Amino acid sequence: MPDPANNSEILSALKSAMPFQMVPGNLMQEIAAICTQESYEAGEKIYDLGAVADDVFIVAYGSVRHTLSADTDASKHEKTMRSGDVFGWAAVLEGQSVRMAATASIERTLVLRINGKKLIKLFESDPAVGDVVMTRFATLINKEFYVPRSIADQVPGFKQALNASNLQGSEVTTMALTVYRISTWLKSPRPYLMLIGFALFLSFWMLSVEIWKLPRFVDMPGPTEVFTEWFSEDPYYGLSIYTPEYYKHIGISLQRIAFAFFLATGLGVPLGLFLGWSKKFREYIFPLFEVFRPIPVLAWVPLAIIMFSGSETPVIFLTFLASFFATTLNTMLGVESIDESYSRAARCLGASRWQTFVHVVIPGAMPYIFTGLQISIGVAWFSLVAGEMVSGQYGLGYVINTAYMMIEYPKIIIGMITLGVVGYITSAMVRMMGDYLMQWRVRELALGDN
Repeated sequence: MPDPANNSEILSALKSAMPFQMVPGNLMQEIAAICTQESYEAGEKIYDLGAVADDVFIVAYGSVRHTLSADTDASKHEKTMRSGDVFGWAAVLEGQSVRMAATASIERTLVLRINGKKLIKLFESDPAVGDVVMTRFATLINKEFYVPRSIADQVPGFKQALNASNLQGSEVTTMALTVYRISTWLKSPRPYLMLIGFALFLSFWMLSVEIWKLPRFVDMPGPTEVFTEWFSEDPYYGLSIYTPEYYKHIGISLQRIAFAFFLATGLGVPLGLFLGWSKKFREYIFPLFEVFRPIPVLAWVPLAIIMFSGSETPVIFLTFLASFFATTLNTMLGVESIDESYSRAARCLGASRWQTFVHVVIPGAMPYIFTGLQISIGVAWFSLVAGEMVSGQYGLGYVINTAYMMIEYPKIIIGMITLGVVGYITSAMVRMMGDYLMQWRVRELALGDN
């Protein structure tokens, strides 16, 4: 049985090493399982030049002298490795089977050993994470060990990612990463597990409704009835992919979502920035914000109908509310997450308070802002359906509510599935926009500069 104390030490050492800092917890546990700890006395050799390159090493504590061979054309041959530093990277190079350096402990030193082949195999199961880790290895080799790019390009995954987009050097764009991630995603088990998940859900639906006819599902339409109606040129209930009315409902819902989402973004992001940046402003506004935030959208329905004339404005207002609160709160948390040392450094360099806000606070909060916007677009759909059920005349929520009252149950399922698909697409669009506007963040994660 593994020692929990040792496992904790191994995880701590892994998290301190630059290539592994962004590895998620479950994968980190798997890496820790293939690690071993070894102790070396002062002056003891760890490996010699020309030895078999099988393991990667991380310094847990102590220090190691790393001496590269003169044949590597490196601009600097000797380097002292300390706690959190990684060496023995020849074990992850393609076509490299022997050590390119000699290493020895300078003082009593504890190191982690990770089998290179097993490590690469683990990352093959999660290519998106593996690509970033291996890219960090390449950057580590090239920038910290002063080794030529020709050697760094032997790290698996790094060279292929660059070749996929005809890029050179360490330039990484959103499109290149997107293409590479799609290709690696298709090679991973994830899409096939996803298909299995959908198949299991559809099987349960069919078995419980159409075959077993369980009591709880007696009035529920089965998948055969729903998909026959959905893809029929002459639908019995009048709604399918061939009817203009179907796309009219989708279009009107999208218009409402777009208006409410952009309004929530335009008001919520600035408010969140100022709430996080100014303590005095937060003392005035945040308590009121927190009083209104927990109120359910449905509780606002009577006031929305009273305050706004017509049937369109109340729906947009209800959709805006939940989206606004999610955007504002995440933006505020993003500002609060920024290390104060960045602001102090900017002020020491002569930046004004406004310049610090524009060049430090806003970029620093961007990851949280776009996380908030993804949540925002999701809760906007929740609110939209509630609003359309109560006050709308068109839209997917209206379709679902009307179908229930008219006992047209297949239309309910069609509306729900359409909501899920359209909602997923809009959330993906927000995520892609975030990647586009934060290319600096993508490069930072890929090059290990965070």
